[in-house]
Amino acid sequence: MSQSPKLVTIFGGSGFVGRYIARRMAKQGWRVRVAVRRPNEAIFVKPYGTVGQVEPILANIRDDASVAAALSGADAVVNCVGTFDKKGRNNFDAVQAEGAGRIARLAKAEGIKRMVHLSAIGADEDGASDYARTKGEGEALVKASFPRAVILRPSVIFGPEDNFFNRFAEMAKISPVIPLIGGGTKFQPVYVDDVAKAAVKGVLGEAPAGTYELGGPDVETFSELVDRMLKVVRRKRLKANVPFFIAAIKAKALDIAFGLTFGLFKNNIVTADQVKQLRSDNVVGAKAKGFAKLDIEPTAMDAVLDTYLYCHRPYGQYTELTESGKNLSS
Repeated sequence: MSQSPKLVTIFGGSGFVGRYIARRMAKQGWRVRVAVRRPNEAIFVKPYGTVGQVEPILANIRDDASVAAALSGADAVVNCVGTFDKKGRNNFDAVQAEGAGRIARLAKAEGIKRMVHLSAIGADEDGASDYARTKGEGEALVKASFPRAVILRPSVIFGPEDNFFNRFAEMAKISPVIPLIGGGTKFQPVYVDDVAKAAVKGVLGEAPAGTYELGGPDVETFSELVDRMLKVVRRKRLKANVPFFIAAIKAKALDIAFGLTFGLFKNNIVTADQVKQLRSDNVVGAKAKGFAKLDIEPTAMDAVLDTYLYCHRPYGQYTELTESGKNLSS
């Protein structure tokens, strides 16, 4: 009698990184359970596999019963859930610390053998920012229940759905000036599908337990990354470096506006916590385990950015054709 395919539960499996992991796990022949708060908005994951192979289900990582139901019968679990919200029910502590710990604790109780947890470079229980602190606390809680977990700490992640290059490319379309907070801060952007490859190795047992810091082949400052983006989207814009103390004041004012309006005003510009994060470089540590230990060759930005940032060019997909026509006429 043939054995049924193994099952992996991916919390946040419809998110930026989670969808790539879900697609790769489906290609491996696994059944994939995509655990999200709004499964009706995650229907797009179903075609990643054959009929019934990839299924979005309702799960709330703030609730034991909900998490336990999502983990029932699973052979492995991946946690991709993260947040940038400091307040509200799905805040840093509830999601990145307590939620991560809850998943690990209940996965152990379910008898699940493998767990992959997505964290971030800079995760530190004593970190200056709440984001870094809760990421560090989440890691500690995961390891307390699941010592053999594979923990992935990526730098800033880029790819078609990213909120980094796309965000500044959108800004370049409407503003002659791009403000930069921490223009000299270094990043090591990592391609989203490379992170997915690492997660899949963890699920399949091809990655030894431990913490891996993931960064691409290029280390550049924030300012240099914006220059790279502007070159790809064919736009010339001024860059204005904003001192940290001024950025902190403005961010605090925006955070206060969020509180005074009871959340009606969404601070999608910059928060005080993000300003704190930008004070530290976001690169792989000199002694950290990384892609080399996973036998993965990281993808360079040059190989990918053109494939999705072209839509931000003055003439979109026709920009190169238009430029060629101008050269002919001149």
